[in-house]
Amino acid sequence: MRTADTLIKILNGVLLGKERQIRLAVCCLISGGHLLIEDLPGMGKTTLATGLSSLLGLSFQRVQFTSDMLPADLIGMSVLSRDTGKFEFRKGPVFTQVLLADEINRGSPRTQSALLEAMAERQVSVERETLPLPDPFFVIATQNPQDQSGTYTLPESELDRFMMRIEIGYPAREAERNILLGKKTDGKLDAITDASELLEVRKEAAAVKASDAALDYIQDLVAASRSDASIPNPLSPRAAIALLAASRSWAYLDSRDYVIPEDVQAVFPAVAEHRMRRGAGTIGDLSGLSDHILKSVGVSV
Repeated sequence: MRTADTLIKILNGVLLGKERQIRLAVCCLISGGHLLIEDLPGMGKTTLATGLSSLLGLSFQRVQFTSDMLPADLIGMSVLSRDTGKFEFRKGPVFTQVLLADEINRGSPRTQSALLEAMAERQVSVERETLPLPDPFFVIATQNPQDQSGTYTLPESELDRFMMRIEIGYPAREAERNILLGKKTDGKLDAITDASELLEVRKEAAAVKASDAALDYIQDLVAASRSDASIPNPLSPRAAIALLAASRSWAYLDSRDYVIPEDVQAVFPAVAEHRMRRGAGTIGDLSGLSDHILKSVGVSV
């Protein structure tokens, strides 16, 4: 628990005035999911991603997605060795514990699809071989609005593999003044944890109890998305699993060993909205979807 609190405290000095977004990002991390950070350029998406990565003490690779990027640039390829005269597989940047996929929607659909197996199954299939990825394996992706030039729509199948999606948003006036005055943490951040400690935190968060009533509430929310014709894309069983895991982690961050409705409500927008949105989607078109579902389901926990 102390590790998670320290992560949040340090990141609050890196990205000023964004305590909730930072807490959601840490919640996603300890839940074992992948995080999508979506907003306008210059809002601090990469700042949050790199800050979180630096503090984890894990192997890290950053990939800048571009339209001419190929799947092999991400996964790796076989190269003829001059010494042996045989082809040898050279691992790509996906073989790391933390992968920052910067501006992921500037990559072509073919390149984006190279991440599907990695994100869902923590493995990569290459040339009839299945290669495991490190544990933990965490993807932090940043995305620009779909209506900006040079972007490609993330398919619903890939959006569903992100446990959470957050927006940074404009800073409050006071926070922006402090940014202008340079009153934020700059420079390299030292790691405060390692893989073994992170995995232990994940075990503790996963052990948080969810009563039958809490499970009923989660299932009612998911069912409401499926029965409402105004919801473009109903929530899948994977979304329900993600909602439960995130709710447990949110309770863990509050130093509780049981889930309450407020935990589910706190993480529901970040877990559900990007899954329910319409096709391409642009920033701002998600408002109201999660509120509509939450209001339509009564709380009896």
